[in-house]
Amino acid sequence: MLIPLPPLPPSSILLQFNLNLHLSLQTRNYKHLIRELSIRRKKKNMTVHANSPAAQDNKLWVKTPLIESHGLSEEAGCRVFLKLDNLQPSGSFKSRGIGNYMKCRVLDQPPGVSGIHFYAVSGGNAGIACVHAARVLGYPATVVVPTTAKPAIVSKLLNLGATEVLQQGSTILEADEYLRKEILSKGDPRMIYVPPFDHPDVWDGNATVMKEISSQLPDGGKPDVVICSVGGGGLLNGVMRFLDGRGWSDVDVVAMETEGADSLRASLVAGKLVTLKRITSQAKSLGVARVSATTLEYAQRPQVRSVVLPDSEAARGSLLFAQKERMMVELTVGVSVAVCCDGRLSQILGRQVAPSEKVVIIVCGGNDISVETLALWTEQYGR
Repeated sequence: MLIPLPPLPPSSILLQFNLNLHLSLQTRNYKHLIRELSIRRKKKNMTVHANSPAAQDNKLWVKTPLIESHGLSEEAGCRVFLKLDNLQPSGSFKSRGIGNYMKCRVLDQPPGVSGIHFYAVSGGNAGIACVHAARVLGYPATVVVPTTAKPAIVSKLLNLGATEVLQQGSTILEADEYLRKEILSKGDPRMIYVPPFDHPDVWDGNATVMKEISSQLPDGGKPDVVICSVGGGGLLNGVMRFLDGRGWSDVDVVAMETEGADSLRASLVAGKLVTLKRITSQAKSLGVARVSATTLEYAQRPQVRSVVLPDSEAARGSLLFAQKERMMVELTVGVSVAVCCDGRLSQILGRQVAPSEKVVIIVCGGNDISVETLALWTEQYGR
């Protein structure tokens, strides 16, 4: 049962969140991560190329903590672990896949080639990861976002150092079409397209989250269940590639979407790739009109369960996460956290979850969230 947050004014909520997050970080011994991120901020104006010695001191992503959540474990009736990829330099797991893809493209360049420029399309997190990686690697980046992108995301992209942020199309798919037809069609080899989710190098980068989880989990490192959200499917593809590599076909995977951004569920129902006409969910980071073909193939396996919940349940999940873990996370995470409530996980798996089972939730991002939004959700859903 969800317990509502007390109705506090925004300023009080901000103070509470900052204090609780500080105490939480101290208690869980995250000081090494804070130091590492602080070093990154100091180096943000350095020009560093991938093939230079200085690049060895700059990581495109970091190893994030895996913590056992006692509060969510009580809700779910099993051992719930949280992989905190909201603590990545870009604020989301996208640092892994996007960073790996961009590193590979830089290393692919023939000797003597200079002046490359990265171009990405994004609803938020992929663009932020692209700009961060471009800054680390020492190259410019332009991001195309749909017109539905929040002003705060556009401002953040510019503040992080994006060369330009263009708003085109009502969906990520339409923004992508604009980028390809109007900009990249010039055929300049120095213009490098950064796919948000649909490329093996992106999936390989995302697979590192599971590699870390396997080294951090107690009792052998093998989870019983992995819960992740699905936009275009890059994270799910990375998870599945790792599980296949380990031969862990008995690990259940729960693929979460919000209503109005459920392109995977629509494709599963149709038995083929389906393009949504429009995105109506407020989970803009999940707002991809069509998943990758590989994602659909993975999702058709018996070990993968596709689950769709309304935005209201995702918001309640984000509120619950704030209460239990003292951190703010966006709807893309909240929809996964909501699985812990009201016996949903057992219903999804079709069996009673045992108290000893290890369930990992990939906390994929924390960019598209604010204190004001949490306060609004508390008024709407918290009572």
